[in-house]
Amino acid sequence: MKKINKMVLIGLLVAQALVLHIFESNIPIPLLTPGAKLGLANLVTVLSLYILNKKETFFIIISRLLLGAMFGGSLSALMYSASGAILSFIMMVVVKEGLKDKVSIIGVSASGAIFHNIGQILVACAIVRNIWVSLYLPILTVTGIATGIFIGLTCNLLVAHLNKISFMKQ
Repeated sequence: MKKINKMVLIGLLVAQALVLHIFESNIPIPLLTPGAKLGLANLVTVLSLYILNKKETFFIIISRLLLGAMFGGSLSALMYSASGAILSFIMMVVVKEGLKDKVSIIGVSASGAIFHNIGQILVACAIVRNIWVSLYLPILTVTGIATGIFIGLTCNLLVAHLNKISFMKQ
């Protein structure tokens, strides 16, 4: 892929992740756990793990985090998002590269969703200085697996479509 095409693609993915992040923050989700979300912006992260390299994917994550904080977040929201997104990214890379023949995009996405929640719980425990916040983790894990599977299935379709239109070979 030519350098200018890759820069445009990265810009578009950052913009899409930001739009999904802002859109999702306006969706009320009546769950038992405060702060639970669908993780729509993670669709862009998982997709970029499969069409770009780790460095470019990490750039997309950091850009989305910073722009999301500027366009309607707060410092505490940035701390929660960053801890979850970075831990999620690390685990998705480990699962994708370490278990490449055993785990599909869906498994990579689900593992990312679980570790996103773990990262946020760790920050919550540190902020409120109370380990009992971690009691939310089982509920967050179940919802994370469900949303991770949804994001993984969607990403699987996107990658298949991009391969079909020869996007990856350009």
